Amino acid sequence: MRTGLSLALSAACAAGALTAPFALSAPSASAAPHRVPPGRQTLPAGDGWAAAEGGTTGGAAATGKNVLVVRNRAELARAVAGDTPKIVYVRGSFDANTDDQGRRLTCDDYATGGYTLDAYLKAYDPATWGRRDPSGPLEEARAASQARQAARVRIPVGSNTTLIGLGRARITGANLMLKNVDNVIIRGLELSDARDCFPAWDPTDGANGAWNSEYDLVTLARATHVWLDHTTLNDRGNPDSAQPRYFGEPYQVHDGLLDVIDASDHVTVSWNRFHDHDKASLVGNSDSRTTDAGHLRVTFHHNAFVDLGQRVPRVRYGQVDVYNNHYVQTTADGYSYSLGAGVRSAIVAERNAFTLPAGIAPGQIVKNWKGTAIRTVGNLVNGAPVDLRAAHNEAHDPDLSDEVGWTPTLRRTVHRAKDVPRVVSLHAGAGRLGR
Repeated sequence: MRTGLSLALSAACAAGALTAPFALSAPSASAAPHRVPPGRQTLPAGDGWAAAEGGTTGGAAATGKNVLVVRNRAELARAVAGDTPKIVYVRGSFDANTDDQGRRLTCDDYATGGYTLDAYLKAYDPATWGRRDPSGPLEEARAASQARQAARVRIPVGSNTTLIGLGRARITGANLMLKNVDNVIIRGLELSDARDCFPAWDPTDGANGAWNSEYDLVTLARATHVWLDHTTLNDRGNPDSAQPRYFGEPYQVHDGLLDVIDASDHVTVSWNRFHDHDKASLVGNSDSRTTDAGHLRVTFHHNAFVDLGQRVPRVRYGQVDVYNNHYVQTTADGYSYSLGAGVRSAIVAERNAFTLPAGIAPGQIVKNWKGTAIRTVGNLVNGAPVDLRAAHNEAHDPDLSDEVGWTPTLRRTVHRAKDVPRVVSLHAGAGRLGR
């Protein structure tokens, strides 16, 4: 059930009675938990890694003048900037690919220096260009065009921020960038289709080369104490599976849904719905970034992971707790793996449920990316107990051990794996805060 205040806020917004800024007084210490306005709710004690070392409160301490409602990209960018405590409510739906006058921008609006995709494909066709990195005027034009789009769609979020959706709030095309910040809460939003108009061709990526794009829906870089909760993240209406192939490889216009990189730390990802995407979530973005050691502590719990190709998550260096999530694949097409054990990673995957079609074997769920260990306990595959580590080791070499070197303690409610599909289906995703 939604709280009375959240219903009142939604009704006021629908009636056009709520304008920015508006004040919400802080609740008294004796107020019942269900009376706390959603924007002033904080991460509960013990709820994953973001609860460690002081916890995560976001903008709960905001004064009335710093409680805002935003309706478009320009208002959002202004509202979330800076480190003053702030609560930012998102009303309705909007696309970050709009100018300050509200005009919708297309890829052609960002293109500069003579860039066109046709010209780029002709210039760097491996049949004539070879396997050298693209260089010269057209590659420079592509990079400049991409920079123009980045300036529009990459939205920096400051410290001490709570960003929360009202009703069916949705932001399309934005990359929420949490860089060098602390204490951020994002809840109750649908985030969709952070598309890159100008993917880069890398002829040395993999055996045949690959297209690489910018923009995650949410990026954490040197960000600490972050809680992502009850959001929905997807490529709605623009899946990479519908893109053409160029140079024999998929033309991917999306990067991650949620990436946690560059020594980010103390992160809880709870009750979200990630769906219909390839590279879902990267924790640690480089084997060589040894400074990530001791950081990248992330908890994923009670999330729905639906039709995701890989990186759910893929981990380097971090101590990552993955429990009570429901992994669902409706088809084997496009599926690579779910849990990626990378360099010096320490994943604990416990009491998750996997619902898989024929064509995906349990031995595919875990992939070794130069890792040495993963602990998998109490997981179910299509309702049957499966030791995911043992299934991996039976199908692949080298083996992974279960000596990850740590035991999760920051957990609240832990469900039986058999109850996870029902519980997650009822409560995970945007529009379900307070259920």
